[in-house]
Amino acid sequence: MKIIIDDKIPYIRGAFEQVAEVVYLSGAKTTPDVVKDADAIVTRTRTICNEHLLKDSTVKFIATATIGYDHIDTDYCDAAGIRWTNAPGCNSKSVEQYIASTLMVLAETKGWNLSEKTIGVVGVGNVGSKVARVCEILGMRVLLNDPPRERAEGSEGFVSLETIQREADIITLHVPLNMKGEDATFHLANDTFLNALVQKPVLINSCRGEVTETQAVKRALDKGLISDFVCDCWEDEPDLDLELLAKTCIATPHIAGYSKDGKATGTLMSVHAISDFFGLGLNNWSPSGVELPSNPVIEIDGAGLSEQQIIARAILHTYDIRNDDADFRKNTKLFEQLRGDYPTRREFPAFTVKTKNVDAVTVAKLKLLGFT
Repeated sequence: MKIIIDDKIPYIRGAFEQVAEVVYLSGAKTTPDVVKDADAIVTRTRTICNEHLLKDSTVKFIATATIGYDHIDTDYCDAAGIRWTNAPGCNSKSVEQYIASTLMVLAETKGWNLSEKTIGVVGVGNVGSKVARVCEILGMRVLLNDPPRERAEGSEGFVSLETIQREADIITLHVPLNMKGEDATFHLANDTFLNALVQKPVLINSCRGEVTETQAVKRALDKGLISDFVCDCWEDEPDLDLELLAKTCIATPHIAGYSKDGKATGTLMSVHAISDFFGLGLNNWSPSGVELPSNPVIEIDGAGLSEQQIIARAILHTYDIRNDDADFRKNTKLFEQLRGDYPTRREFPAFTVKTKNVDAVTVAKLKLLGFT
């Protein structure tokens, strides 16, 4: 059998070589001629898997090593008998870390005590549920909005979007991009949504660029309807709106889920999915060579520090979002390069915290966040 693999997928080399012919190509070079005699494709979001690519091919299975699958024409694949899979939740802990770093920077900048703030989490799937848990550990009041889950599970624990618009100091978006239907999320944050905000909240988009309407967000910032905008996902990226970038509090080039842990998990899920489908016997395969953090031990003397300051030191040691913001603003034309050459970022469990003058309650919270 023959497998076409996007050459930017990390840690995958060597996974299939003993059982298949493997061709590594950049997404741009994955053309109809290349895939016509392939059995499977392992891809990222930059390869558009549609009728144009697949029509005359022998492709039977597509695995994308990403949560999102907007780049796969699922209707065409289903009609053509081509199975496909994504990697739901693979980078959810990475986005959790991204939001945690954002919250600590906002708290430092604005002089906030996070335990006095209300955050609205819109979309409570693999990512949103982990974000909500972190916010609860930090003592925040957390409002959850997820209409599909609410219909399936009942209303307990969920609130309306109107409640979040009325009560939240921070709103963080973690929804898939749905273009139509009762759960449509395209331009969810539009003029109507933003004009109904009461607390002048910080708005955070780390899910899909098209969930926020660019012009509406700019108007909301100008009118003071939102106090700040934190953006990782942009409409029309990499050709983003530079005027919106200039107005944005924290700007990053779609890297919220770019921890090494998340990438390794996405690769593992894709390899296992193809192995299951074709019976390749690779279900015990796991990625190797995942880079270690440069400073895996965090020493904190808590004398004179609040609980929030202690936790902030641990979180920002693992990942300080301000570095990505600064690198991005230096040259926004390097959007794709910044993603492709993204430095090593490891999640909380890769770090050990050594404390003194820190009470047991705070230590317990650090453990709940995943630190050793």
